[in-house]
Amino acid sequence: MLDHPDAIDSDIDEAIDWRGNDVDCAVCEHADLLEADKCELKRACVHDRYARRIDRFFAWNPRLANDYIAHAHFEVRAIAAKYADIFRLPPLLKDPDETVRWNAAQRLPKNHLRDLIEDPHREVRIRVARRLDGSDLVPMIGDTDYYVRLVVARRIGEEWLMSMAADEDALVRHEVAQRLPAAHLGALKDDPDWRVRYEVAARVAEDQLRLFANDPDPLVREVARSRTEKTPIKENAG
Repeated sequence: MLDHPDAIDSDIDEAIDWRGNDVDCAVCEHADLLEADKCELKRACVHDRYARRIDRFFAWNPRLANDYIAHAHFEVRAIAAKYADIFRLPPLLKDPDETVRWNAAQRLPKNHLRDLIEDPHREVRIRVARRLDGSDLVPMIGDTDYYVRLVVARRIGEEWLMSMAADEDALVRHEVAQRLPAAHLGALKDDPDWRVRYEVAARVAEDQLRLFANDPDPLVREVARSRTEKTPIKENAG
């Protein structure tokens, strides 16, 4: 994560560009900014390969960010995307670098995130899932990455949760069990993972607790037993 643009870079005493060459202010196209204290060698420089210095340059000169969203170095494009005009960002959703794509997406309206639902990079899809809501998450239910599906299970509408009850990953199914209304938990009573069955036994309707009396896991049996003992015995009418 980038530090605040005004942080001091006292630990790096060099000014090297992304190609490995020394940064030379004498041939820089922004010499006028140097004279106006709007850039500074080893502190705020768009040509420096150090991300904090690039970020600081755009923090001091946000109007220049539009000029760098097509720069050859991905880190310059990614940081420029944080400061560029929003209407210039949609093309960056197709950038070859995932950091650029995400920095653009997080500033755009949510409807643009749909273009990244099948992004090849899992971190982008995870962040997309964290921003989308409700039915917009449905296309991500079958994502190939378990953590993407876990985020989806935490955020998707209840009406879609049952479609994730048979997910191949136990952590996803456990999240589903935690969010499902008690009336629907019976569908997970035979789950192969004890953590899922424990959640079901802890919340399922009392008349279904007997289903866990012989569960192979002692913790599942114990939570079912403890709930059974707390259930008051109804007296026969008459």
